[in-house]
Amino acid sequence: MIDSGKYSVIGVNVDAVDYEAAVAKIMHAAIERQSMAVTALAVHGVMTGYLDREQNYRLNRFDLVCPDGQPVRWALNLLHGCGLSDRVYGPELTLRLCQACVEQQQSIFLFGGTDGMNAVLIDKLAEKFPGLRVAGARASRFRTLSPEECSELADEINASGASLCFVGIGCPRQETFAFEMRDRISMPLIAVGAAFAFHANLLPQAPSWMQRAGLEWLFRLVKEPTRLWRRYLYLNPMYLSLLALQRLGIFKGRTDDGTPPQQEVLFG
Repeated sequence: MIDSGKYSVIGVNVDAVDYEAAVAKIMHAAIERQSMAVTALAVHGVMTGYLDREQNYRLNRFDLVCPDGQPVRWALNLLHGCGLSDRVYGPELTLRLCQACVEQQQSIFLFGGTDGMNAVLIDKLAEKFPGLRVAGARASRFRTLSPEECSELADEINASGASLCFVGIGCPRQETFAFEMRDRISMPLIAVGAAFAFHANLLPQAPSWMQRAGLEWLFRLVKEPTRLWRRYLYLNPMYLSLLALQRLGIFKGRTDDGTPPQQEVLFG
């Protein structure tokens, strides 16, 4: 089990953890009914924290930020000598947490996606993890919520009796949601990106060799070029340039920085 603390990757504090440590930390909070904000960041997520000072503030106050992308894991090893042999990939973390919930008799809540996607996802998870209890599911409204709607959503998730809540509304909205809702919901909120679509078999995942080589971005770019070309062709080179500057000591990779958000987003 590896859990050696947080380290700056171009100003975003990422935890040097492996799957075993991440699952253990989340399940401890789940069993104790403790609030917890968790995410697994790839390059895009880290770059949102670099480019947006309010998002930087949010991310650097998360309880657990896992290195989702191979380039993020490589950065931890290169810059800080963390010795991580694998990333903590959000979709895989989702499956491991589901298995842990079966073993420890805990239940889950799903927030995000659509009603149709969630229905398929629940069936797929039931097939893969017999005995898994899904305490509830709520599709995203794909808009900002009123304060009353936000309170209603928090009450629904809390009242479900779930031990943890997976959040799948896309980066960076899901991280903002977890940050804003952490003090309203008494369980871990785990932002897992495209895990809902992947595990419902509605979106293909990159082959294993591409994932290991850090080329998942290329696979997704080919599949969704119109939506993703700006993200990858603009942010990836910037990320590598900033890492080089941090490695050379020119860019210090500030930590605990950012600007406190002026108001809540309340996206749901």
